[in-house]
Amino acid sequence: MGYNVAVVGATGVVGREMLQILEERQFPVDNVYALASRRSQGREVSFGDNKVLKVSAVENHDFSNTDIALFAAGSGAAKEYGPIAAAAGCTVIDNSSFYRMDPDVPLIVPEVNPDAIDGYTKKNIIANPNCSTAQMVVALKPLHDLGTIKRVVVSTYQSVSGAGNEAMDELFTQTRAIFVNDDIKTENFTKQIAFNVIPHIDVFMDDGSTKEEWKMVAETQKILDPNIELTATCVRVPVFVGHSEAINIEFEEPVDEKRAREVLRESPGLMVVDKREDAGYITPLECVGDFATFISRIRKDPTVENGLNIWCVSDNLRKGAALNAVQIAELLGRRHLKKAS
Repeated sequence: MGYNVAVVGATGVVGREMLQILEERQFPVDNVYALASRRSQGREVSFGDNKVLKVSAVENHDFSNTDIALFAAGSGAAKEYGPIAAAAGCTVIDNSSFYRMDPDVPLIVPEVNPDAIDGYTKKNIIANPNCSTAQMVVALKPLHDLGTIKRVVVSTYQSVSGAGNEAMDELFTQTRAIFVNDDIKTENFTKQIAFNVIPHIDVFMDDGSTKEEWKMVAETQKILDPNIELTATCVRVPVFVGHSEAINIEFEEPVDEKRAREVLRESPGLMVVDKREDAGYITPLECVGDFATFISRIRKDPTVENGLNIWCVSDNLRKGAALNAVQIAELLGRRHLKKAS
């Protein structure tokens, strides 16, 4: 016996990935409902390799017949339909930023803070963290257990898929336009993204940081440890899928580089590829379609006491969004729902 699962935002890039991962991981389902806005009603989306689902309008869906709803439709839909689904007895796992900092909503990365999921009953809603935060805290957790992290400095190199389908299309059309000498049109980014990098993701805040950078700070502190000091610079790069991060970590006590490598290699959700030779590391191109978060370039930072540098790469549509949401659903089933046999 399985669950009735709805994917809200099923026509978007993350929603489609959720459907794919539900099938890949053989999540126990009886029925899967593909939901989106009314304008997408009647469209067809793939569920795994051999099944096709017809999209229904989310506003017409009866959530009382649904056990789990994976939301991938943005903050507006989460705000409007999340409470409706939760009140009907359906547990909401939301990928937007709307509920992340709500003290009554657990913000979960299953490899990092699984016990926090027990608080979901307050609102029947669970939040999925920002894509850049998710992969970073998977890497930080075992190191924090090893040596207690004091401070993190991170620079991200985030792919355009983090901004959705239209952003991916813009990178493609701009790249093509350059080669055929057409005019460059900029619609989804503040500047040309093709053959460029843009140090600006989300809106600017009063202190000069962007909201994306603020999310990394606030979410890391909520998920991992409120005492960790963190500063981030988030950059959009002309890569279709896969986020990369250069992470500098300062510990409260000495951490042996060799032991850190061993701990990372043994930790769930991580794969270490770290050879000090040409091509002895992972790039975003190589992580696409993989469940793992990859760690490379592990080395001491001699400029601070107890410092370590790592390179962290992950498929942002997977661990940064869809995979983490499905993993939360799996954790929910094991700890609370226990319906499937």
